[in-house]
Amino acid sequence: MYQEIDLDKIDMNAEPPAEEPARQYYFMAKCRQWVREFEGKNGRRPTACIQTFGCQMNARDSEKLLGILSQAGFQETDREEADFVLYNTCTVRDNANQKVYGHLGYLRNLKRRNPDMLIALCGCMMQEKTAVDRIKKSYPFVDIIFGTHNIFKLAELICKRTGCPSGRREMVVDVWDSTEAIVEELPTERKFPFKSGVNIMFGCNNFCSYCIVPYVRGRERSREPEDILAEIRRLVQDGVVEVMLLGQNVNSYGKNLAHPITFAQLLRRVNEIEGLERIRFMTSHPKDLSPELIEAMKDCDKVCRHLHLPLQSGSSRILGVMNRRYTKERYLELVEEIREAMPDISLTTDIIVGFPGETEEDFEETLDVVRRVRYDSAFTFLYSKRTGTPAAAMENQVPEDVAKERFDRLLKEVQGIAGEVCGRDTGTVQKVLVECPDDHQEGYMTGRLSNNTIVHFPGGKDLVGRIVEVRLEEARGFYYMGSRIQDRSACEPC
Repeated sequence: MYQEIDLDKIDMNAEPPAEEPARQYYFMAKCRQWVREFEGKNGRRPTACIQTFGCQMNARDSEKLLGILSQAGFQETDREEADFVLYNTCTVRDNANQKVYGHLGYLRNLKRRNPDMLIALCGCMMQEKTAVDRIKKSYPFVDIIFGTHNIFKLAELICKRTGCPSGRREMVVDVWDSTEAIVEELPTERKFPFKSGVNIMFGCNNFCSYCIVPYVRGRERSREPEDILAEIRRLVQDGVVEVMLLGQNVNSYGKNLAHPITFAQLLRRVNEIEGLERIRFMTSHPKDLSPELIEAMKDCDKVCRHLHLPLQSGSSRILGVMNRRYTKERYLELVEEIREAMPDISLTTDIIVGFPGETEEDFEETLDVVRRVRYDSAFTFLYSKRTGTPAAAMENQVPEDVAKERFDRLLKEVQGIAGEVCGRDTGTVQKVLVECPDDHQEGYMTGRLSNNTIVHFPGGKDLVGRIVEVRLEEARGFYYMGSRIQDRSACEPC
């Protein structure tokens, strides 16, 4: 929750407060002094560009980072030729790291042309010591490095860097191994005025053998329910109609609180918030998906009819090696229970192909689950070694050509089924949250159904952020073309 604070009233002659978030507002005010000096010297405000790599958690973190920069007086831009460039990094797969190194090579030339440019790196990749060591050695022009546990310190780190004596270059590195702290009441700049992510917990305790997340995001920490509810109420007052509750495993929310509460109980409380129209959440781990949660989803009218339920593999043997703690049979039972409670629900998933030791028989088990569940869509990945995870040291790594051939077969199966599933609502009238103008058709808008399917239909920009009724006229693989049903009130005679 963010309560607006007048930075100009903060005494800069006093020592910075020791407690958060007051300490960070002090440094935002101090950072604003530097911004004003820059503006006086250059005749303009300094620009700031944040590039986000990775998941919804990172996207939400970037909104908080932008909120801090905006409070300090920076002007947002999407151009990397900015005065301050921040990469919020991902490290789930190695190619994510390589992408960051590639961007840093580009920034090297920009920095040569503009030596006063500030470059910062944060996020999951910065929690890896090998990555930080490489940046120190090969990219010494980077100014600030921090991790996932202390993003709230951005203004303080900028002040530390800009406070270096003239002529001296000192890279500021502040990466925490872990933290129990959750700093509330900091500013946020949302990407969308009508929808927002809301962190309900941080970290992960699952330690799947292929996954780096518990090592870079730390152990599970849940926010207090009252803080979450207060934030959502404030968002609704500010025009938000849809929230996405975020956590590495939302199903385990509340277990570490002094007064434990289940995710199902939280969901029911969020559902009661007046003015809120839609509730989404991500991600659910199958091992923790309880009958209580299925019942809450069924009962709560604002909870969207979409569930992302990662499978990863259809082979019980491989699932055991992955440390997923459920079997193929249990996963299929869950799907049956979910669909019995909510026949209209959309199911999506994640699947990894080529995990160490995966045989053709194991892969066929995955195809079997895909055919039986009939997902609306699936995120499919080739297994990628992540140094520091148990899977990276496993024997029987699957040859690249074998994994690629299986991946292509899986993708064809997933896409074929998804195309069939998408068309099930053709001819019906559905509620659509309008998100933006269509990128490809002039005079058309793009929106999303409760089940997360995209819809394109004729309309104006004034509809953005509204929930309207649309007749779904034609399914085109993964989306619908439709026509808006005009408000009945607009058709009534005066």
